Amino acid sequence: QVQVVQSGGGLRQPGDSLTLSCVASGENIFNIHSMAWYRQAPGKERELVASMTSGGMTKYGDFVKGRFTISRDNDKNTARLRMNALEPDDTAVYYCHAADIQRCGATSLLDVWGQGTRVTESS
Repeated sequence: QVQVVQSGGGLRQPGDSLTLSCVASGENIFNIHSMAWYRQAPGKERELVASMTSGGMTKYGDFVKGRFTISRDNDKNTARLRMNALEPDDTAVYYCHAADIQRCGATSLLDVWGQGTRVTESS
């Protein structure tokens, strides 16, 4: 069984910075192909914020515009999202997603979501 546990989030003022973190834990994790952050604002669909493969390739949502940076530690199965210049439209629940998790001795791949972390920007 694999779990993804998130930390960070909270209430911020416009222009503030914030870092979200997540860690994937479980027995025999060998590799996690992609770790990503998604967000879902009230009344809207979940959207990709940023993703990073184990090889270091990154992808960002168009709305990021250089404000956010994703990083990960493959050895520790952790990912971070550094968010700068926060805006009211960044208010959402942010989810960490670990995709294509390989485990020693297992043939199937897992996809696991974190529990979600609320980020609120006061306007």
